[in-house]
Amino acid sequence: MVSRRRFLGSAVAVAGATAGFSGLSLPTAAHAVEEAPAPAVIVRPGDARYTELAERGHNSRFHATPDEIWLVHCAAHVEKAVSQAITRNQRITVRSGGHCFDGLVDDPQFRILVDTSEMKGISFDPAMNAFAVQAGARLGEVYKALYEGWGVTVPGGVCPEVGVAGHVTGGGYGPLSRRYGLSSDHLYAIEVVVADRGRARTIVATRRDNDPHRELWWAHTGGGGGQFGIVTKFWFRTPGAGGGPSSLLPKPPARVRKTVVSWPWAQLNEATFTRLVQNHGAWHAANSGPDSVYATMHSSLQLNSSIVGTVKLEIRMDSTLPDTPRLHDDYIRAVNAGVGIEPTVDIKEGSWLEIALDPTPSYGPYTRHKSMGGHLRKPLTTTQIGAVHRALTDQSHQGVGLVYLAAYGCRINTVASSATAIPQRDSIFKLWYSNNWPDPAQDETEVNWIRNLRKAVHAATGGFPVPNDQQDGGYINYPDVDMKDPYQNASGVPWYTLLYKGNHPRLQQVKNTYDPQNVFRHGLSLNPS
Repeated sequence: MVSRRRFLGSAVAVAGATAGFSGLSLPTAAHAVEEAPAPAVIVRPGDARYTELAERGHNSRFHATPDEIWLVHCAAHVEKAVSQAITRNQRITVRSGGHCFDGLVDDPQFRILVDTSEMKGISFDPAMNAFAVQAGARLGEVYKALYEGWGVTVPGGVCPEVGVAGHVTGGGYGPLSRRYGLSSDHLYAIEVVVADRGRARTIVATRRDNDPHRELWWAHTGGGGGQFGIVTKFWFRTPGAGGGPSSLLPKPPARVRKTVVSWPWAQLNEATFTRLVQNHGAWHAANSGPDSVYATMHSSLQLNSSIVGTVKLEIRMDSTLPDTPRLHDDYIRAVNAGVGIEPTVDIKEGSWLEIALDPTPSYGPYTRHKSMGGHLRKPLTTTQIGAVHRALTDQSHQGVGLVYLAAYGCRINTVASSATAIPQRDSIFKLWYSNNWPDPAQDETEVNWIRNLRKAVHAATGGFPVPNDQQDGGYINYPDVDMKDPYQNASGVPWYTLLYKGNHPRLQQVKNTYDPQNVFRHGLSLNPS
C-alpha cells in the first residue's frame, strides 16, 4: 500500500538556463568551415565581463584565471585560439556548459579558455543526412529543437542545463537510455579542431568504416572531452537508420509519468535502510536485460544524507503504454517490500518535452562540490550498504551528501564494449557519490567525507570500483582526480584502466596521432606516449 498525491495535466515547461565526408582533413565545400563575419570576442582581466565568464563553472571550489577568454562562434575561431596556444606555448582549455564536477577546466594553469557557449545552432544537415548540433548547445535546447522540429531526440541526461559537448563525448546517459542506448551510440560525426604536427586544423571525423579519421570519431564516443581536440559540432543519426529526418533518431514517448517516492529518514534505521537498498538492487539485477518489459522505465535511487530528511526514488515511464500503471505500482511495491514504512508517492504527468525540460533543483549556496562515479554489474552488498548508511547518518557531516544509483542496462548493454570508447556494457547501475557544501572552511572535512565513503564502500578493491564481477570501473563524466593519486587509489589499477578498461590502448593511439605535443590536457587526460 502506498499513499498518493497525483499531479495530472501539464508539467511546467522550462527551457535549459540551457552521405558522409570521411577522409578529409578539412570538410568539402558543402561543409566548409564558415568564415567568421567578425573575429572572436576575446575578454581579458579588467574587462567588466571577465569575472562572470571566468566563473561560469559548476563547482565553486575551482576558479579559472585565464589571460584570455575566447568567445567563439565557429571552428575558424577555435583554430585561431589553438594556433596561438601552440605558437606561444600557452595552456588551453574549453568550456561548453560549465558542468565539469572536478577541476579539469577551472584550473589556474590554463592561459586560454575557449568558451563555446554562443555556438548553439541545431539543424538538419541534408548532405550528412544527420542532425547538426553545435558544441555550445545545452541538452534542453537540443531536446526542444529536435522534438519540435522533427519529433525525435537524442537519449541524453536529466539535467537540461548541461552542455551537449561534455555530455556526449563522455558517453552520456539518461531517462531514455535503457530504451535507446547512450547518447554517444547515436553520434554519426564530429567537427573537431586538433593540433597534430604542430599546427591547428579542423577535421570532420565520421563513423563510416572507410573514414581515415574514424578513430578520432570513436574517441569522442566516451573518451571524454578536452583531451584530443576541441569539438565544435556534432552530427547525430542512429546506426542503421535511413529515410527522412523524422526517422533518423529515436522518437520519445508523447507523454511521461514522473514519480517521486519518498521515505523519511526519521522512520528509517539501518535494518530498514538496508532492506530498501537490497530490494532495489535485487529488482534491477532481475530486470535490466535487453528484453525487459521495464526497458521503457528510468529510475534513480537517491540516498541523501539524513540532514536532507528523505531518501527518494525518482521514476520516469512512458505513460502512453497500457501496462505502465501496473508496472509502475509493481516496481514501487517490490522496492518497498518488508521495509515497514508507507512512502509518499508524488506523480506528475505531462508531455515528454515538458518533463524533459524540468529544471534541475538548485543547491542554493551549497556550490562547493566533490564527487566520483562508476558502474555496478551487481547490487551493493550488505557490507557496502552498511558503509553507505554510516556515512549518510554521520552527525558530524554538514554537507549535502548523496549516493545515486541510476538504472542502467537493457539497450545500453546490447552494444559491444569496443563499439564506442565507453566500455561498460553489462552494468545494471550507474553509481555516483556526491557532496555539496557552502563554506570554503569546510573543504577539507567535506572532501574527506566523500573520500572515506568511497574507500569504505570499495574497501576490498583499494578504494575504487575496480572492474570485477560486481563493479566495472569509473566514468569520465563523473571525474575524480584522486584516481591518479597513489595515496587515494590503493587498488594498483591505473586510472585509465579504471575508466577505459580494454579501450585504453586505442584511445592512447588517438592521442598519439592527433595531439602528439599534448596541447590538450587536463587532470584526467592521457599523455602522448
